[in-house]
Amino acid sequence: MTDAPELLEIRGLETYFHTDEGTTKAVDGIDLTVHAGRTLGLVGESGSGKSVTSLTVMRLLPELVARIEGGSISFLDQDLVRLPPKEMRKLRGDDIAMIFQEPGTSLNPVHRVGDQVMEAIRLHLGLSKEDAVARTLRLFEEVGIPDPERRMRSYPHEMSGGQKQRVMIAMALSCDPKLLIADEPTTALDVTIQMQILDLIRKLRDERQMGILFITHDLGVIAEIADEVAVMYRGHLMETGPVERIFTDPQHPYTKGLLACRPRLETRWRRLPTVSDYMEVRETEDGGRELVEKAVEDESVFDRGRGRMLHPPSKLEALGGYAAPDEGDATALPEDAEPLLSVQDLKVWFPIRKGLLRRVVDHVKAVDGVSFDVYPGQTLGLVGESGCGKTTTGRAILRLQEKTAGRILFEGKDVHALSGEALRAWRRRVQIVFQDPYGSLNPRMRVVAMLTEAMKIHGLGGDEKGRVERAGDLLEEVGLGREHLGRYPHEFSGGQRQRIGIARALAVEPELIVCDESVSALDVSVQAQVLNLLKDLQEERGLTYIFISHDLSVVKFMSDMMAVMNDGKIVEQGPSDAIYEAPREAYTKRLIAAIPDDSIANIRRRQADREAAAAKQTDAA
Repeated sequence: MTDAPELLEIRGLETYFHTDEGTTKAVDGIDLTVHAGRTLGLVGESGSGKSVTSLTVMRLLPELVARIEGGSISFLDQDLVRLPPKEMRKLRGDDIAMIFQEPGTSLNPVHRVGDQVMEAIRLHLGLSKEDAVARTLRLFEEVGIPDPERRMRSYPHEMSGGQKQRVMIAMALSCDPKLLIADEPTTALDVTIQMQILDLIRKLRDERQMGILFITHDLGVIAEIADEVAVMYRGHLMETGPVERIFTDPQHPYTKGLLACRPRLETRWRRLPTVSDYMEVRETEDGGRELVEKAVEDESVFDRGRGRMLHPPSKLEALGGYAAPDEGDATALPEDAEPLLSVQDLKVWFPIRKGLLRRVVDHVKAVDGVSFDVYPGQTLGLVGESGCGKTTTGRAILRLQEKTAGRILFEGKDVHALSGEALRAWRRRVQIVFQDPYGSLNPRMRVVAMLTEAMKIHGLGGDEKGRVERAGDLLEEVGLGREHLGRYPHEFSGGQRQRIGIARALAVEPELIVCDESVSALDVSVQAQVLNLLKDLQEERGLTYIFISHDLSVVKFMSDMMAVMNDGKIVEQGPSDAIYEAPREAYTKRLIAAIPDDSIANIRRRQADREAAAAKQTDAA
């Protein structure tokens, strides 16, 4: 395996951005090597320089602001830094291909997906239209797109996220590249779709003996796909090595922090470690930065906070024969406890209309008879794949989506019977934190206006001065500063914007918050910070959460009770620990099995499979 030929060799690469505000050293002197038939995992947080590295290799950075200041990029003995633009364009797609992070924005929405793949084939290989159609069909079959003949005629909006990512993979493979760069190809995908994509990339790598540069922030994914690992932080390489060594004996505190902060199903801690628990950044006398390791002397710090709060014993028994805990981390509520929210046989159906008169011929049953209770101070986790109905359920609870049937009771009162002032008062008590922190914030409003607007509507905070003062307090409560009040959303990172979204929800002093995939698009290190923040706020304010996610490990960490949804129905409901330890439904077992496994046993099994695949290729040759 170590004798595999070198495809890509990067030495001392420096990519700087020059703007009116100064120079940013996005990539500052890194060395990387990618071998044929092997995968190099490039891992780090947003802003570490991972994507800039890949775009530098592809020569896709804007030349007006981005410059390669030093170093070399060699691909099969060709100097990519000095390669003329015309030859570089031929190399892209032919020998080097790239899968971008977001397939929805990478595909042209006004062209059929088959035509987009055929365009690349005809441009680079010069095939006739008939041969390009045949090759595209074979590629669609190879990447596992069902009914490829029909799907070739589909537009991007008619396909799921996983199918669109498969189209991007087919496009990248269309000209048989020797090097594939995959930039966060599974971010925000369901865990089951993510595992399918990883399996597909592994299979194609071994069959085609491609070299892969796989970029991600998730070390769990790295454990499943990579042979070697390079860890980046603020443009620098922190450490490199074989995947097993990185996981068993990490040398740099940054790597240790990234490994620790990812929630795992077996985690018993009530708080997640973060990178800052293992490392701090100090200013040096010459104005630079140095990273200093911090020793975690007492891991009990991660076990602070309340334990799990379960339903009363009779309710646990009714959900499937679950017994009330008699000791340990969890406690059952008393029998006379009343739920804050009760959802009873909720249905949300969308009509399917056809014909000239647009008559209803059927319904899409997005939510089809869902029932659950949430008690004060409790967290209910709703988990399932995209399209299972969990987000529609959350929107229906908030009356952002009208129900078709069923009842939603808040403190015993039907929320759909509320109107006028009573409805306004109820809306203050129930808030939501959305999945996309950038899309949910008005780009033209400063933070102070976002936080004080809702206060003013609901008559909170006194006068304008009092509301601004309270807005500053909220920012400090979520880990930001008062100096951020005058800024716009684009001036913040993704994690900071999500904190602003949480502060906005807290501004009206709610009792129940629906968190809709609120950490799915965040780096694992930032995700850990936000999850800890939500737990702290719940303990301090007595908040009740409905936590919606496709990631069962995150839901299990956050939730007291868990409901697993599939095809608009709840297929399994009970204490989160019990569902993880002994899932009863095949669907739940499939969700758990799809979570990336970064155990040493699994890493060694993957490497053994790689050795076997390499030996098979050698024998075939």
